[in-house]
Amino acid sequence: MSETGIEARKASRAGIWGWMLFDWAAQPFFTVVTTFIFGPYFVSRMASDPVAGQAAWGYGVAAAGFAIAVLSPVLGAISDQTGPRKPWIACFAAIKIACLLLLWLAAPGSGLFWVVAVFSLASVAAEFSTVFNDSMMPRLVPKEEIGKISNIAWGLGYLGGMVVLIFVVACLAALPETGLTIVGLKPLFGLDPALGEDARATGPLSALWYLVFILPMFLFTPDAVKGIPIRPAVRHGLAELKSTLGEVRRRPGIFRFLIARMIYQDGVNALIVLGGGFAAAMFGWSITEIGLFGIILNVVAIFGCLVAARMDSAFGSKVVVMVSLVLLSVATVGIVSTGPGYTLFGVLQLSAADSGGLFGTAAEKAYILYGLLIGLAFGPAQASSRSYMARSVSAEEAGRYFGIYALAGRVTSFAAPFMVATVTALSGSPRLGMAMIILFIVTGMVLLAGTPYPADRKGR
Repeated sequence: MSETGIEARKASRAGIWGWMLFDWAAQPFFTVVTTFIFGPYFVSRMASDPVAGQAAWGYGVAAAGFAIAVLSPVLGAISDQTGPRKPWIACFAAIKIACLLLLWLAAPGSGLFWVVAVFSLASVAAEFSTVFNDSMMPRLVPKEEIGKISNIAWGLGYLGGMVVLIFVVACLAALPETGLTIVGLKPLFGLDPALGEDARATGPLSALWYLVFILPMFLFTPDAVKGIPIRPAVRHGLAELKSTLGEVRRRPGIFRFLIARMIYQDGVNALIVLGGGFAAAMFGWSITEIGLFGIILNVVAIFGCLVAARMDSAFGSKVVVMVSLVLLSVATVGIVSTGPGYTLFGVLQLSAADSGGLFGTAAEKAYILYGLLIGLAFGPAQASSRSYMARSVSAEEAGRYFGIYALAGRVTSFAAPFMVATVTALSGSPRLGMAMIILFIVTGMVLLAGTPYPADRKGR
């Protein structure tokens, strides 16, 4: 029996659930900080204007992506030599938690540079933790079950993000007109929305959530056996990385998959990170409205991941990823073509009347419909990409290959945010900047169409 099969038998039900709860623990950072609450607050309220805000946020995301691209494969290769992944996860968890706590200090009028720097460092730590957690997956279950647990874990992540987002909208974020939350409560802890405290609180809140819910993974999920000490591990790991990079070139299916993912994941990341701020700036949405938009997307995302878990087992990871990328392409065209009184670049004219309630215009409702497609597809696109990779490598090489997988997801990850930020800054049009995302998603999808599945198999 292979090492993968042996290790899979050793993983208890509690161990597998502990591993899946990592996504539950980690997702609120991406949901309430990066995408739906703090990010839009930064773009629309901290910066002097939305163009400057989107550009600064985009450059921060690009800087984080560059650091992740450079260091992820190195750390993955070293971790294969040292063995256990949990010490690495603990180290980067501490960095992430510290950075999230600092976001409380990001009051209106604060310097943009240090806020972007702290956010970027938190993003780097979050991604490195994910690399090491992902590399544990091939040891937990047989390959035929990897797609199922990957998508269920991703769905749990969206559920966790949604729970925190609902808490923020219902208990922390006040409507400007009433000073009360959407359920008629005064913001908890005496938070003052005029000072951005409802948005700033998402940093410490996400930190506490992460700290509590990564504990089951540390307590119950089996880790790799101890390897060699850190100094020789660095030396051997770097040598192994050099060898692996050469090896990847000799495994054309994996190489093509990594290139395709490098491109489409860049677009997906940019869409997730920048989409909330784009909507908030275009429609002038309050934290309550952008939060409700996020809740809607997360409800749909959970459903999408559950459906994808079955599809992945029945049809394979490649089918799930391809369908997801088609939906994301359609959705991105939709959101960048929508503005006050129109959608689809003006082909479909909409009423400009505002009902005065939440999402009061027809254009806002159209934007939400496109958002539903994003919610349905962006989880399965990432979860089944992860299982695509896990099915294509063995357990003993998972660390360095998931490091390269992270590299492929990040080596150009600064490119899409950088292009969005630069086109936005030069043209003065956030819509034109966001349109650049379509190029990345479609190009990656075309390359993936010709990639074998699993990626180490010859032919398609």
